Amino acid sequence: MLEAAITSLATGDPAAVSGNRIARDIGATWGVVKYQFGDIDGLWAAVLRYTADKRGDLPAGIKPDGTLHERVSALIHAMAAGLRRPESLAIETLRAALPRDNAELERDFPLTAAELSSWKPHWDSACERAFADLEVDALKIRQVAALIPAAMRGITSERTLGTYGDLDDALDGLIGSLVAYLES
Repeated sequence: MLEAAITSLATGDPAAVSGNRIARDIGATWGVVKYQFGDIDGLWAAVLRYTADKRGDLPAGIKPDGTLHERVSALIHAMAAGLRRPESLAIETLRAALPRDNAELERDFPLTAAELSSWKPHWDSACERAFADLEVDALKIRQVAALIPAAMRGITSERTLGTYGDLDDALDGLIGSLVAYLES
């Protein structure tokens, strides 16, 4: 059911967030989905948890013995590829349908909010582990951890929407900038 929900959400169609639509796309009724997940909040939380489990401990396990440049490069290139996968497309479709205000999100979709809010500490911790042996300033690692997802979504959006810019140059520029900042 979760794979089918991801496939449906990955279409980018705003209507794909509908529980009835997801049920229909997976060949079930909303009652079957509701029985399995409780409600739409339970389904969305389960989809998000499933995608997080598939993603694993990125970036901590990428190039663990590499130089700073090699680690940052491997991380950025892994994210560039990962953000084009169906799981990432599904997450973006789902996030676009959710309330932007955290208090409203937590009130209306507490399970989904809890899952989304759990990602940041895991990501921050993975970034710390990825660079722990390189004596990089902890504040800079935290700031880079906050920057990378937003920057990568922007580059991915440019790729999706189309651009005359060279996005490989953008990735190389981002890598170089991050490495220079972390080394300074």
